[in-house]
Amino acid sequence: MKVLGIESSCDETACAVVEDGTTILAQTIASQVDLHTMYGGVYPELACRRHFEFLFPLIQETMNKASLTSADIDLIAVAHGPGLVGALLMGLSAAKGLAFAWKRPFVGVSHVEAHLYAAMMQTKLLFHLPALGVVISGGHTLLVKIESLGHYTLIGTTVDDAIGEAFDKVATLLDLPYPGGPEIEKLALKGDPSKYPFKAGVVKGEPWDFSFSGLKTNVLYTLKGQNCNRKAPSIISETDKPHIAAGFQEAALGDVLKKSLAAVEAFNCKMIFLGGGVTQNNRLKELFKKSPVPVVFPPPGLSLDNAAMIAGLGYQIFHRKGGQGDSFDLEPLPRIPFNKA
Repeated sequence: MKVLGIESSCDETACAVVEDGTTILAQTIASQVDLHTMYGGVYPELACRRHFEFLFPLIQETMNKASLTSADIDLIAVAHGPGLVGALLMGLSAAKGLAFAWKRPFVGVSHVEAHLYAAMMQTKLLFHLPALGVVISGGHTLLVKIESLGHYTLIGTTVDDAIGEAFDKVATLLDLPYPGGPEIEKLALKGDPSKYPFKAGVVKGEPWDFSFSGLKTNVLYTLKGQNCNRKAPSIISETDKPHIAAGFQEAALGDVLKKSLAAVEAFNCKMIFLGGGVTQNNRLKELFKKSPVPVVFPPPGLSLDNAAMIAGLGYQIFHRKGGQGDSFDLEPLPRIPFNKA
């Protein structure tokens, strides 16, 4: 079964064709980094306009790469949330239009669930459930207990910034370009995290939740001085910036590791599946070597926002629903909450 996947939840326009939920026949991604660099983050209205420009040429390019026509596609899968509602609307409208024109079913897919499926879809490891799902990206930071594919219980989430967002904001403070995650990782390699031993925030009464806003503010005050704003001149030398990058990275990633390993024990999880753009960080991979259970990261090309994970999960959802697609009144959802433990 060949599934056309469409992803437009934020600032990546992506399309893919996946066979039987696992085999990627073709995938294409149009980045918008050049568009948003000057803002130090995603400018929602501009992101939506770029999706409008990119979507149908990208779909055609993907179909050409796979040497397929519309007659070969059995199902269309599209991210319908969570994300920027205008951006989601672009992809969802395209999927509905193609479903109508091609007389094919379509299904809406949770972008966050798809990030977890990205780690599952091509692994050769046997699944042992329940498992812990860890999503760490520019828009999401959460822990879920995976009972089975499609059945998740939220353990903890961020109460303010997502971890990827915190990396981007700290990168701006350090005068590093957007996107900030890879730049901080690169700078941190030259630094000593013990010189600036930052600590991640603690959420009172919610031991599984994350808070990165205070950590980001601590970095700001270290760089600019107590109670100064981000436009104030720096009070530290350039030679200290790698140490600050290393200290911030260690605190943020260490908090993810600490809570993940504690959740594995508390919720009797037998594996860990990670998803999201921050999983590309090599220091994170080193830290998770401490895990007492098997850890699965998404393969290269499936950690950042992509449509292969959407198409793969769409295949699973379609069969889970007994071969039924969604109706044309499906709407984009800026939030798709998990049930909390």
